[in-house]
Amino acid sequence: MTVTAPRPRPARAYAAIAAAAICVFMNLYAPQAVLPLLAQDFGATPSAVSLTMTANTLAVAAVAPFAGAIADVLGRKSVIASAALVLAVPTALMAFAPDLASLVGLRFAQGALLPPIFAVLVAYIGEEWPRSEATGMTGVYIAAGSFGGFLGRFLTGVAADVFGWRTAFLIDGLITLALATAVLVLLPRERRFVRASNIAAALRQMVRHFANPQLTATYAVGFGVLFNFLAAFTYVTFHLAEPPFNLSPALLGSLFVVYLFGTAASLWTGKAVSRFGRRPFVLAVLALWAAGMALTLVEWLPAIVLGMALFAVGGFLCQASSTSYVAVTAKEGASSAVGLYVTSYYVGGSVGAMVGGAAWHLGQWPAVVAIVMIMLAVMAAIVAAVWPRSA
Repeated sequence: MTVTAPRPRPARAYAAIAAAAICVFMNLYAPQAVLPLLAQDFGATPSAVSLTMTANTLAVAAVAPFAGAIADVLGRKSVIASAALVLAVPTALMAFAPDLASLVGLRFAQGALLPPIFAVLVAYIGEEWPRSEATGMTGVYIAAGSFGGFLGRFLTGVAADVFGWRTAFLIDGLITLALATAVLVLLPRERRFVRASNIAAALRQMVRHFANPQLTATYAVGFGVLFNFLAAFTYVTFHLAEPPFNLSPALLGSLFVVYLFGTAASLWTGKAVSRFGRRPFVLAVLALWAAGMALTLVEWLPAIVLGMALFAVGGFLCQASSTSYVAVTAKEGASSAVGLYVTSYYVGGSVGAMVGGAAWHLGQWPAVVAIVMIMLAVMAAIVAAVWPRSA
């Protein structure tokens, strides 16, 4: 049966996609602004308290491909909206965690609920918009996600300063519930979704994605993206909480205003890829990303903020380019293809948080910068060698 070409989605679809992206990334990154405060209250080391980030990303990595396979059978909206509503529960319960282990467990539960939202959402975009528009629409999703990442850190940091971190997490839970309700009400039902016959068929589709070298190369790039973000943004808070900076939780949360630069830049991803080509554009972005990271070695707060702003722009442009490439390249099972990307992405984040901790222990911030620069060089080599000129 011939499937008619999609028409432009209504404005409410854009609002729903933005709400879902904000919901995910607000919850993913909210604890980063208060990690030094959590370490103090629980009497934990920076490496131990960073498990609140690692547990979340490990759960995402474990669940992502299966969330995609399930969505290939059940449909897009029902999976996205259900997971978003349930996400509010562990988010609110974090306010009542009696110890660090309980908090880490709740963060794992949060992470398990994130892939059914955003991995499936990227597949939804790839199916519901024409290929020529999907990259730009993915840029909108990435922009909203970057704003969500900023909002989670900033709001949590400020609220923790005023009310304490427990109240801050409770506020996060209420906002999550409001965003999930918006997704349920506003997101239109999918129109171009082709249902897999059963879970086994969806899983076979998922395995076949590994035969596509363009997809596997893009999964490797995704690994590097969150490796860099988790290593840098987790440990820059410890760097700036120490002398000579001595920033408070509210000021550490304010640092993540740099995400808004990534928000603005992501909106132009589609046009930039169309004009310059995906491969040369991403190679230029990786160079910008490295320049920003190098700038954070200057022992002057404005230089560090500028460096992290360049870092955020580079990271989100790379993420928007690679995520959209998966969505439009997969020949079948788009949700599971994106799910595998998400798994690679979040395994990279988990490894980045752990390796970042080891680097911090060995050489503090300069050592963290060094491992990020090495990863950026590896990503550039993969893109240059494997992505086609016509990508």
